[in-house]
Amino acid sequence: MTGLIPSRAFQNRGMRQIESTATTEAFGSLYGLVDWYQDWLNTSLPLVVRFPPATHELSDLAKPPPLEREEVVLHGYLGKRTDLSKNFYFVPLLSKDLNHSIQIVSSAKSLAGRTHPAHERLKSFAPNTPVIIKGLVKVRVPSAGKDLGDIQKVKDAEIELWDVQSLNEFPKDIITTPETSFPPESRHLQIRSEKGLRDALAFRGRAAEICRDELSNKYGFIDVETPLLFKSTPEGAREFIVPTRRRGLAYALPQSPQQFKQIVMASGIPRYYQLARCFRDEGLRADRQPEFTQVSNLVPYIVKERILNGMTQLDLEMAFATGEEVMRCMESVIHRLWNDLLKFQLPFPIPRMTYRQAMSKFGSDKPDLRPGMSIFRIDHLLPPDLISMITSLLKPIIEVMILQLSGTDEPHPNKTRDFITEFMESPEALRFHENPEGGPGIFIYDTRKPLQGLQPFGFEAAEEIERLLEPKEGDLIILQARKNAPFSGGSTALGDLRLALHKAAVKQGYLRASEGFEPVWITDFPLFSPSDETEPGQGGTAGLASTHHPFTSPKSAKDVDLLMIDPLKVIGEHYDLVMNGVELGGGSRRIHNARMQRFVMKDILKMTPERIAEFSHLLEALRAGCPPHAGIALGFDRLIAVMLGKESVRDVMAFPKSGKGEDLLVKSPSVMSESVLKTYHLQLRGEN
Repeated sequence: MTGLIPSRAFQNRGMRQIESTATTEAFGSLYGLVDWYQDWLNTSLPLVVRFPPATHELSDLAKPPPLEREEVVLHGYLGKRTDLSKNFYFVPLLSKDLNHSIQIVSSAKSLAGRTHPAHERLKSFAPNTPVIIKGLVKVRVPSAGKDLGDIQKVKDAEIELWDVQSLNEFPKDIITTPETSFPPESRHLQIRSEKGLRDALAFRGRAAEICRDELSNKYGFIDVETPLLFKSTPEGAREFIVPTRRRGLAYALPQSPQQFKQIVMASGIPRYYQLARCFRDEGLRADRQPEFTQVSNLVPYIVKERILNGMTQLDLEMAFATGEEVMRCMESVIHRLWNDLLKFQLPFPIPRMTYRQAMSKFGSDKPDLRPGMSIFRIDHLLPPDLISMITSLLKPIIEVMILQLSGTDEPHPNKTRDFITEFMESPEALRFHENPEGGPGIFIYDTRKPLQGLQPFGFEAAEEIERLLEPKEGDLIILQARKNAPFSGGSTALGDLRLALHKAAVKQGYLRASEGFEPVWITDFPLFSPSDETEPGQGGTAGLASTHHPFTSPKSAKDVDLLMIDPLKVIGEHYDLVMNGVELGGGSRRIHNARMQRFVMKDILKMTPERIAEFSHLLEALRAGCPPHAGIALGFDRLIAVMLGKESVRDVMAFPKSGKGEDLLVKSPSVMSESVLKTYHLQLRGEN
């Protein structure tokens, strides 16, 4: 094929090798070297060839009308060949993106009787071989054949083969069939064989373009890249440490760009954003990875943020702005993403509820609003003997919710009893049985029984429950006790049970799966929470940790006054964006005054002087007349997973880590050799 020739440098290298060898060996062996050189050239050719560009893409040939009798050069992958005889083959050519295919027709001889060398070459190439095809477009009667799975066939044209050249070989030990499922160790073959993965990566790329366009062109944000080699600071999550060859010195990978973007706000750049890589050394789950991308933005004079455990964050910050402005800006981005990519209209403005409202009504600070199943407090209605049956707590809060199974085709209390019995005997229910505050009290609404199955409630309470929940035959009514204390953490036992029961009812066909998208802003989080021994926090001695991060500002003057009196009652200017029960991201107004920031660290969190000194760079930037600012960060990987309805962020990433934080494709993390340990002045613990 024209243009398929070795480079001149490659030819010269080969001839120099021959000449050098010939001077040291007998002349007769030169012929063997020439043969060796020819074999070497043939086997190495795909690595160094120059080949002609494609004249058309297969997607162009799929558009009517066909390019009849036009000579074309096409690039792509061979499919499985069909031999009508030894002189006549059909083989599909798959496009470079594996989305289209066209039939290649190969015959041993032309109509003029000339032999086609390409015919024999084609026979030697295995399916999945990357090739160049040269041929003639011929119109054909549109075939009635089905597409090749997810691959769209060009049905009204075919290619008469003139020439074919392999660009690399596909090994015989790799077996590919429609049923083949490749392991994570072969991630490249997973992506190549699964159109869903390729489509998700393309969708992700389009979403990133929309975010950049919306922020840069509509709102005037500047894309500022912040360093990946940072320093260890106690923001709240565990860090990855990067040792250096300077003894005792190490970098840390950033948990987020939080400190740098606040410094950007002190630098005269009013609006910053980036798709930022973030790193957290923490337990992995379906929506977490040790490295992630964040979209973040900041505006001086703004409000709070809660950083995500993810991979890539859409990170933005704004100066001389309020939290309201940040939320409106992010709503604009979210609405455009859903409108342009999913053709789905989200509510505008996005509804809001406070942290306390979300925990009270749904038992979660990231509620899925679609199933309904609101929670109500009813301890004031219940007789003491019923309360004592549910919990041993003194003066507890008792809450109730309803799981409406009456909408099934054949609602019946017996079916409900079978469902709840199976669930409560499953491993999923073990944590609810072992709740130290008491297990759930479960009742089935059954009109055949006294007080419709609610006899333990007493007449007045049963009547009020019927008015409140409007139960129907076969519905489940669940009671749950909890301590009479302010909310803390991310969910309650009844909130967790709400989701678990709904999931089980959907799985067993009692309910339809929730559909659509219901976003909500959660606001007014507590600024501080009791310290958790399982989390590093900020390392202070006050028994407190920042709920979000230590840079979040109190919401009001009243909250500032509460700092010294009762820090756990202080509300922070912090907002989370939740979609279908998934926290897409969070933001906050930051503390922009150095004295206030030092006061929170020293007097409220009671961090040591050494810990506070680790933030000296940030305190110095705030001291230099930093304006008020606020921002938000969205977990970009999690955002894409929610948009596409994926259960794991691994399904929207090219090269994700496993549940153990391992990259099974490249085999990382890897064992450090003795020489590496010595270079970086490291010694494994337990060694001398």
